[in-house]
Amino acid sequence: MIRFARTIPKDHINDEIASQLADAATSTAAHYRAVCRAKSRADFINKLSGAVEEVDESALWLEILREAEICSGTQTVPLWKEADELTRILVRSRETARARAKSAKRQAEARRSTKNQRSNH
Repeated sequence: MIRFARTIPKDHINDEIASQLADAATSTAAHYRAVCRAKSRADFINKLSGAVEEVDESALWLEILREAEICSGTQTVPLWKEADELTRILVRSRETARARAKSAKRQAEARRSTKNQRSNH
């Protein structure tokens, strides 16, 4: 994405868009790296949410570049498709992690309930 951002025609507005695109794309990578080092399931979900926001923002800037006819679809569409695919993967991972967290919480509550019932008898 950085290489592509360098090819965006230079002017005041385009430079800002290129900067925003590069920031969002590199932030996606940084968030994903943090996801891989998460200390807990909650931390994993939180860091994934950051990655989702940043990759989605990358897609937004690619859409703007195309719709404003700053860059051609042949340049932006393949990158947008990749950003969209990454967004879908990360969202699904977050949904799975949330579902597992809820399941683990229900199981822990059931164990506590069973333990409490046994101790009351």
